[in-house]
Amino acid sequence: MDPFRGLGMPRIPGLSELLSILQTQTEALSQLPRTLSDLTGTVRELTEATTIARETIASAQRIAERLEVLVDELEEPVRALRPGIERVGKVLDDPAVDTVPDTLRRINEDLLPLIHGLRQAQARVGSVTGLLRRRPRDEEVWPDEP
Repeated sequence: MDPFRGLGMPRIPGLSELLSILQTQTEALSQLPRTLSDLTGTVRELTEATTIARETIASAQRIAERLEVLVDELEEPVRALRPGIERVGKVLDDPAVDTVPDTLRRINEDLLPLIHGLRQAQARVGSVTGLLRRRPRDEEVWPDEP
């Protein structure tokens, strides 16, 4: 569309195309500051994210180094425990170990009441013996008596 069509001016070939291109360029240039501002903000956010990532990686590196030191300290003692752990494993694999809970239950049910009874009897015998020690015999004469 020719902007000068209604003004009575003769049409210049290519002028409307030139004006259209200039208008598009002007609109693009008018949005350039906003685009640059958005780009600057995005670059700033990317810089912050990169800084945080760098700090996180440094922290992870420090933790990994500490863990490596701990593993180095624990490795030798754990390796020294291996033969004993293997022996304990063999003992625990023995079928006799499976009978331990039953044996303990029987001890609890049968022997503990018996032991309790023996202790009571021992206490009674002890008190009777104590009474007999304090009681004078018939042959003994008290020093006060004639």
